Amino acid sequence: MAVPKKKTSKTKRDQRRSNWRRKAALEAQKAISLGKSVLSGRSTFVYPTDEDEEDEET
Repeated sequence: MAVPKKKTSKTKRDQRRSNWRRKAALEAQKAISLGKSVLSGRSTFVYPTDEDEEDEET
């Protein structure tokens, strides 16, 4: 089994976690924004559903 040769420093670990959390927070904000716009009726884009895909095939 592959193992790291040296211990990762706390700084490097914290940088990676911080980057991951920042990306997750940004995606969560986009999802909330899309959800709010869909509920208010202002959205022009909605992810396609299975029903829409079936209509396109026929």
